[in-house]
Amino acid sequence: MYGRNDLRASLAAKSAAKAPTGFKDASYAHFYRDPPQESSDLSKDWYVRGQSMVVAYSEAKAGAVFEREDQIDEYAVVLPEDDTEIEIEIDDGTEIASGRSVAFIPAGASKITVRKGGRIVRLITTRSADMVAKCPNAASYEEPDPNVAPFQPWPDPVGGRKIRVYSGSVEPEEGRFGRLYRGSTIMVNMGDGRVGPRAPDNLSPHHHEDFEQYSVGLDGDYVHHLRWPWISDSTTWRDDDHEPCGTPSVAVIPPPTTHTSQGMAEGLNRLLDVFCPPRIDFSTKPGWVLNADDYPMPESGIEE
Repeated sequence: MYGRNDLRASLAAKSAAKAPTGFKDASYAHFYRDPPQESSDLSKDWYVRGQSMVVAYSEAKAGAVFEREDQIDEYAVVLPEDDTEIEIEIDDGTEIASGRSVAFIPAGASKITVRKGGRIVRLITTRSADMVAKCPNAASYEEPDPNVAPFQPWPDPVGGRKIRVYSGSVEPEEGRFGRLYRGSTIMVNMGDGRVGPRAPDNLSPHHHEDFEQYSVGLDGDYVHHLRWPWISDSTTWRDDDHEPCGTPSVAVIPPPTTHTSQGMAEGLNRLLDVFCPPRIDFSTKPGWVLNADDYPMPESGIEE
């Protein structure tokens, strides 16, 4: 049940899904306390995976370079801060992403050069085995989550192969949830966060039937509350999670857990929520996805 004034309460109810027969643990990555998996004079890089996606979080200085040689599918790069700037190159052209922004980069060879340092979040599907290998929790998903639907990319974007960069500072609008951007593989919600602790009597516990939620903690402190359903096999029952996470961090929330995240810091609490592949329910809400004209939805499987 969503909290007061939560626009997600308007989402259409999904038809009943197949009853689960087993469950996956959540994955938590505490980047703020754990050493980076890779480190150089120009960048410190942390990695974590879920069933469908790898989150690569970097604290980078000007001059740092991130390259993909044979990237199998489109990936996303998020700049969560106002004073970061990167140059993105592919064979077909170059684009600059500056300030809060989301970029979608096509498959194949690409190069990201940091022009003004800051935090950089790369979001890449687990089809890229080299990225999976960097994740310290990679073994946790050797046995796939039985409740996550098989990954299927969405249609290619309108206009063919090119880099697409979108501002993450679009003004809020009444009736629109967050700032949603989708590519062919990934959906990103860039919210502004909340200042101060979230009221304990106004949380938004909800669940997803067959897809994960990746909550990337950018600022503040959180407690991620998770509850697994009871099924007839009591040997699968699990205790609730109430996982405290500082920032930066990532919570990979598996379906069909009931979950809600509670900001706890007195200052800014801010999450970046990511889904892989994009969400149909968000996409069918008129005006919610800001770059919907560039990325068509699948012709089948669309729910009204």
